[in-house]
Amino acid sequence: MIMRTLGILVFLLSLLSPRVFASHIVGGDFTYRFLGDTVISGQTFKKYRVTLYIYQDCISGVPDAILQDNPAFFTVYDGAGNLFDVDTTIRFNATPGSGGSITVPANFSNDCINNIPDLCLLRKRFEKTYYLPPNPNGYVVVYQRCCRNASIVNLVDPGDKGATYFCTIPPTPIFNNSAYFNNYPPQVICKDNPLFYDHSATDPDGDSLSYEFCAAVEGASGPDIKPPIATPPPFDTVDYFPPYTYQNSISGAPSIQIDPTTGLMTGTPNRVGRYLVTVCCTEWRDGLPINTTKREFQFVVTDCSKVVVADIPLFSTAPNTYIVNCKDYKVHFVNTSKGGFSYRWDFGVEGAPNSVDFEPDFVYPDTGTYVVKLVVNPGSTCPDSISRLVKIYPVFNPDFIDSGIYCPGLPITFTDQTESTIKPIVRWNWSFGDGTSSADQNPVHTFTKGGTYNVVLTSENIKNCVDTTVHRIIVQNFTPYAGDDTIIVKGEYIQFDAKGGTSYSWTPPDRLSDTSISNPIGTYPDTGTYTYRVFVKSDYGCSGYDTISVWVVNNASFVVPTAFTPNGDGRNDYFRPKAVGYRSVKYFKVYNRWGEEVYFGKSLEQGWDGTWGGKPAELGVYFWHISFIDRRGGEGYMKGDVTLLR
Repeated sequence: MIMRTLGILVFLLSLLSPRVFASHIVGGDFTYRFLGDTVISGQTFKKYRVTLYIYQDCISGVPDAILQDNPAFFTVYDGAGNLFDVDTTIRFNATPGSGGSITVPANFSNDCINNIPDLCLLRKRFEKTYYLPPNPNGYVVVYQRCCRNASIVNLVDPGDKGATYFCTIPPTPIFNNSAYFNNYPPQVICKDNPLFYDHSATDPDGDSLSYEFCAAVEGASGPDIKPPIATPPPFDTVDYFPPYTYQNSISGAPSIQIDPTTGLMTGTPNRVGRYLVTVCCTEWRDGLPINTTKREFQFVVTDCSKVVVADIPLFSTAPNTYIVNCKDYKVHFVNTSKGGFSYRWDFGVEGAPNSVDFEPDFVYPDTGTYVVKLVVNPGSTCPDSISRLVKIYPVFNPDFIDSGIYCPGLPITFTDQTESTIKPIVRWNWSFGDGTSSADQNPVHTFTKGGTYNVVLTSENIKNCVDTTVHRIIVQNFTPYAGDDTIIVKGEYIQFDAKGGTSYSWTPPDRLSDTSISNPIGTYPDTGTYTYRVFVKSDYGCSGYDTISVWVVNNASFVVPTAFTPNGDGRNDYFRPKAVGYRSVKYFKVYNRWGEEVYFGKSLEQGWDGTWGGKPAELGVYFWHISFIDRRGGEGYMKGDVTLLR
């Protein structure tokens, strides 16, 4: 009974162990070599030697987990996803000096660091030679493992996600040797210190190489920590924890970048943690990509007590570029180093003297790209240095012209006039000041409203020269206005007062004194309703229409609502009588049922809003009084009641 219980316990522990066992693997990559053709039983095979490199944490990694990595299980699929070969017996050569297992050198200068972390990194090499028949789809060699380190901060659930390392052998008739990375990955990166890591590779075939950050892919999970048969491609990519992405996998200011041509990684990490970083190196032959070598590694950013830090800021979005000067040849250098007492600047111009100034100026002799180097405390016990690129490409001046009729609703054409010695210009970004934008070189834009707009053009040429220009555009606030509809008494006249422009034309001409002015006089001996339309044109060339109606009645009268609803809905919110045929109103008063005056006005234009003492008045009946002057100058008086509702 005791033996059976122990057996069950061992089985359960074996199920729980994978999450711990794989946390020691911090990276890996595949390479391969083409070893020529081999004839076996009359058939020609392509001979390839495939090499897998696994990086292991030999400080915090569990020893039993490290032992479990040997042997490695390789699975080979053809490019169509068909299983070709499975090998579960690939072991590394443990003989000292064989290179099968080596301790990776720290490559970490620690003379001036007070809190040096303990470092230990193993690299294991597993190799297998394959004889592959010609295949138009190529082959994929795969290794899978579970699981990743649970403390990785830029992945979602890293402790539950395994890793997949693979290489792709191009289809026949392409014969290729994969590129291989030149340097070991960094074991420690100091927070708030500039990072310079050469992630370049070498290609035995002389193919052109390009570099970029790419997504890591998932691997084995669950109890099967090292599946004997890996899953076939395509592989699912891991989920990155926001705000991280595979292009932005480490928190940094400036952000961590990789030069697509040189493979140099630069930037300044600004947050402690363990970050998964994946770099893809693509081989190009005759202008076409033929293979991609991928390396995955966990970068550890830690607080380092570094005494001296050389630093030149980045004022350009180009990789590791201090500045792109497109105005002239003079550059002022900003120094953001720490712990320095002396400085030496090399401006990258042969024969030019160095400078010992803290922030020097230098005039470059010609256009081009230069490497400037700053050494802080040269010759001392703890110096530090940094190199940046300086690009000189004057002259670059953004500009544009605008044309059109500057009225609401009419198109305005913007024409790029950027001056650039280095061509072509590759980017335009227009902001029209009304919340809209365009990436066209010569956009056409329509402003819906009148006003003053700051139109901004930012342009860029092929050498990363970027600059901005701003023009103020005035669009006329054009609103044709014929006047408010009105009521008059038969036999009276009305003088119109149109606005909004400089020229006016009224239709129809009936009963108007002049149809070509803003304020004609209309006379109406008979009752009826008369509607006019006025065409208005401004000095900007804006034009439009508005209408007005005149209602002619027999006798003077007051039009008084019997109720109103001051509830803020925009309808019937004011108690506002309308006078027809009276010269003026002396006052307009409203009383409550106790005789208290709740509103007083000297005209009918504003009206009562239903409040008293700054608060909503009670519901109910109110009484109004109006004192007026009639057309003949006589005084009159009128009263009535109104009901306040809500």
